[in-house]
Amino acid sequence: MRIGVPTEIKEQEYRVGLTPESVREFVAAGHELSVETGAGAGINATDQAYLGAGATIVDTAAEIFATSDMIVKVKEPLESEWTQLRENQIVFAFLHLAADLAQTKGLLASGCTAVAYETVTGPDGLGLPLLAPMSQVAGRLAIEAAGLALRRQNGGRGILLGGVPGVLPARVVVLGGGVAGTEAARMAAGLGADVTILDRALPRLRQLDELFHGRAKTRFASAAAIEDAVLSADVVIGAVLIPGAAAPKLITEQMLSRMKQGAVLVDIAIDQGGCFESSHATTHAAPTFIKGGVVHYCVANMPGAVPFTSSHALNNAALPYGLALAAGGLGAIANNPGLRGGLNVHRGHVTHPAIAASLGFALKPPAAALAA
Repeated sequence: MRIGVPTEIKEQEYRVGLTPESVREFVAAGHELSVETGAGAGINATDQAYLGAGATIVDTAAEIFATSDMIVKVKEPLESEWTQLRENQIVFAFLHLAADLAQTKGLLASGCTAVAYETVTGPDGLGLPLLAPMSQVAGRLAIEAAGLALRRQNGGRGILLGGVPGVLPARVVVLGGGVAGTEAARMAAGLGADVTILDRALPRLRQLDELFHGRAKTRFASAAAIEDAVLSADVVIGAVLIPGAAAPKLITEQMLSRMKQGAVLVDIAIDQGGCFESSHATTHAAPTFIKGGVVHYCVANMPGAVPFTSSHALNNAALPYGLALAAGGLGAIANNPGLRGGLNVHRGHVTHPAIAASLGFALKPPAAALAA
């Protein structure tokens, strides 16, 4: 199969779809790799490194889109990219379609086959193995971002996350006990913050209790408990996830108006529309805004700030799935439960139930869409 890796064009996105190490694996499996010049610059991977791995270097993204059977990216295609896609072409990338009607329409119009990292499941149909490493990165970065946002000159309350002897630490509330939430809680607890994790799954709360050994408190995420925790918090980390679907709005504008002045909200779920009503996507260039006296950090590609770590972590997880796609094409999707879970769009049809429900499209299940 002919596989293309364009340079990421989302603002301040420095990750790359395939590292030179992954390219070498694809070439060894008999595939042709084309990489846009400079695509690996953000992770200090030179064109020469890609040539050494067996890739061909091309000058423009247009060449990648025109000649490749499969496009491997990190972030979702932007309009200048989705207009170059075509039928019988596979896109393998993060898509986050439930919060992006324009991109969904663009992918549908192109007739392409779009497989989303964030909905690919494990071999048993459980877990999200390609989302997990980026959630780990985002969860850990969330606490770094919160610590900076808490500083007075940045609009925050002027509180040190871990406090000092004789002065209480910051109260950090984590909404969601999944991968991102757990990593955020781990970092916050490690810095000495007063951490509370809220989740609706009792088995997960039990696991978290055992994991943290009292260094973080757990609480069932009823509406009353969320409101109580948020109003007393110095930092709230939004880390809720409904696979493929838009994130639920857990903090309303009315709740925001009653929060502590200078408190910080970090919305890890912003790619899926955000879990705070007051959220809107920001960038690494201007990561925060203040609304209602509360500092909001809502960067839509948080792991892009540490592209070397993120690109390699993502490639480690995605490589087996990418190789399967390259070897089997649509047949690999039909026969692999994990890839079927990742199929979001195929030849003009929405094939993921959460996306169809979120955006109001008719659903064509993967088996039926592939058979047609």
